[in-house]
Amino acid sequence: MNEHSEEQDEVLATVRRFERMIAEGEPVFFDLADFENIIDHYTSTAQFDKALQACEAAVAQYPFSTELLIDRAQVLAMRGEYQQALQQIDEVAGREPDSADVPVTRGIIATQQGDFAAAVGYFQQGIERAPDRDDIYFNLGLAYQQWQKFKSAARNYKQSLRINPDNDAAVQELLFCLEVSGRLEQNLEFFRRFTDEDPYSAIAWYNLGQAYYKAGQFGNAAQAFDYAIVIDPKFYEAHAYLASAFVSMEEYQRAIDEFQLSYEEGKPTAEALCNIGECHEKLRQWDPARRYYRQALDIDPEMDEAWFGIGVVLDAQEHWFEALHFYRKAVSLYEESGEYWLALANAEYQVGNVVSAIEAYDKATQVAPEMPEGWINWSAILYEQGNYDAAIDLMKAASELLPTEADLMYRLCAYLLAAGRYRQAYDVLENALLLDFDKHKLLFEFFPELEQQRALTRLIEQYRK
Repeated sequence: MNEHSEEQDEVLATVRRFERMIAEGEPVFFDLADFENIIDHYTSTAQFDKALQACEAAVAQYPFSTELLIDRAQVLAMRGEYQQALQQIDEVAGREPDSADVPVTRGIIATQQGDFAAAVGYFQQGIERAPDRDDIYFNLGLAYQQWQKFKSAARNYKQSLRINPDNDAAVQELLFCLEVSGRLEQNLEFFRRFTDEDPYSAIAWYNLGQAYYKAGQFGNAAQAFDYAIVIDPKFYEAHAYLASAFVSMEEYQRAIDEFQLSYEEGKPTAEALCNIGECHEKLRQWDPARRYYRQALDIDPEMDEAWFGIGVVLDAQEHWFEALHFYRKAVSLYEESGEYWLALANAEYQVGNVVSAIEAYDKATQVAPEMPEGWINWSAILYEQGNYDAAIDLMKAASELLPTEADLMYRLCAYLLAAGRYRQAYDVLENALLLDFDKHKLLFEFFPELEQQRALTRLIEQYRK
């Protein structure tokens, strides 16, 4: 991976030189390969305005390069300027009618316009003209994937990888399609075949490790990443994945050791430091956890996970008032996390901010309605305030939304009993017992005095298998 990172550094240096020349109004001269790298860098980071600027500068210097005109057409398409993109590609077709890039670019435009049948037709034309190009099979896979045809997408991603096993984007998309279609387990052999054919390929072991990891086979994943690292000790991504496999196996100290090897010496990434902080947090080592989260924020002050992590550490030490500041910052940076809103709501409640707690639980259930804790904790506040009807209504809404969550039904039953609505309570209890008998203990945890109610215990016994 060393060579790869050196190449990346060279590309970034070229990009910086290009940006400096543009900013200072200097004439821009680069060789064709440099321009291609600059354009690729901007498109891969979704900076399409800058990519177009680079295309214009490049075409001005190399007006007869069809590669640059194709790049320009693809960038225009990425910006949603489809008509201009198609005009540009028609011009290229006039110059080079047999070029595979002409139908490929038309296919990319059709994919972005949502015309997947046309896109597939164009990519198949491209394959007829250039059957050994992994990027065409990859784009054909993307078109099928967006068309929700995951099996066809997977088949083309596989072909892309047979041609170029180093195409990491194809690996990621293939794993996604296999996961979505529930076919990952039966396709592990596809990834194993690469390691059989070339047992000294670090990439092949790394890809196999990712497949095992996604399939939840963390021990096998760790072994595969380990082989990749033996072959290439500076394969930083493999160290990071190995660390994640250890986290999944709750081997946090081993994970820390690997995360510390997941970056170039002396150049830690915010992500690695945050992950190390989280491992210390899991080990209840509060001081180092907080220190690593802080170091992550020194590198990336916008890292919501690190803000949240410090909040969790303070929360665990019952410093709820201090934790609030960090939770609020985390949700301001990433409002779509139910976990963040739940933690914020709990801390607000602990310091007596009941109204703010209810607002945060409301938000948690909006962004993550599938999390029962949000509904239960919110209803508990209403119940404690004596607002039984509101607590009951909330639990009814939640159990309709999540009909397989027995916890919600048992809580609803408890509230109905407290409100004296026994007939409704027993109806709900029967449904809960059918759904998950063992969880009836939740009822007694919530209301210990209910164990003395004969009618209730008799009903429960009827459902004991």
